[in-house]
Amino acid sequence: MTLATFNVNSIKARKDLIIRWLEEKVKIDVLCFQEIKCEERNFPFEEFEKLGYECAVFGQKAYNGVAICSKYPMSDIQKGFGDERFDLQKRMIKAKIKDIIVYNVYAPHGGEEGSEKHRYKLEFFEYLREFIKQKHDLENEKISIVGDLNVAREDIDVYDPVFFQGKTDFMDDEREIFEKFLDIGLIDLFRYAHPLKRGFTWWDYRTAGVFRDEGMRIDYILASSSLSEQLKDIKVDMWTRKRRKPTPSDHAPLIADFLTK
Repeated sequence: MTLATFNVNSIKARKDLIIRWLEEKVKIDVLCFQEIKCEERNFPFEEFEKLGYECAVFGQKAYNGVAICSKYPMSDIQKGFGDERFDLQKRMIKAKIKDIIVYNVYAPHGGEEGSEKHRYKLEFFEYLREFIKQKHDLENEKISIVGDLNVAREDIDVYDPVFFQGKTDFMDDEREIFEKFLDIGLIDLFRYAHPLKRGFTWWDYRTAGVFRDEGMRIDYILASSSLSEQLKDIKVDMWTRKRRKPTPSDHAPLIADFLTK
C-alpha cells in the first residue's frame, strides 16, 4: 500500500496539478490532504472518483481542512476529535484502511513565542498526544499519523538552524512537545529510513527557496512499531513542487510504501 501526505494549500487551486500527477507520474493508494480550504460540499469528489478514489472530507471554508482519498474501502471514519475547542478548526480525520488506522492531521502553524496562537499549538500537541495514547495500544495496533505537523525536529530538518532558531516551527518548546508526542510509541519513518538525509517538504514561495533547497521538513508519516516494520520505502516527491505551471503548493508530498496483507 502506498500512502501519501500532501499539504495542498487549497484543493481548488491544486486540483489540476494533483490530477496530472496521479495520472502521469505516481501510483498512490491512499492520499491524505491538508489545508484543503473548502467545505465538504465543495470538494472535487467526482474528479477523484474517476481515478478510483473514495474520499472522506472534514472541511472548512477558506482555512484548514483535511481529507483522505483511498482506493481501498474505508471504515470507522471519524471527522474531528469530538472536542468543541479542537474541532472549531478542522484539523483531523481518521479512517481504517485494510488493517491500518490512519490519522490525517494538520497541526496549527502557531505564532510568536508567548502569543495565543503559539500556546494553542502547544496545547494541540498535548491534546493529540493524550487522545492517541488513550485510544490505541501502540505496541500492538498498526497506527499511522500523517500530515503537516508544523515542527522541524532537528538541525538537519532546516537548511540553516542558526537562521531558524527561535522562529515558528523551530522553537525549543515546539520541538520538545513534538518529541514528547513521539515518545508514546510513534516512529518518524523518514528519519528511521534515512538517518542522515535532509528530506525537506516545505520551501518559501517568496524566496524561490525550492531551487536552492532552502527548506524545512515539517510533513511527516509517523507509525507504530508494528507498522514501521512493514515499511519498504519513503521519499519526498518533488515533481509537484519544482515547477511553475500548474502552480505548485509550497509543500511537496511525502510518500511511503508498505507491505500489507
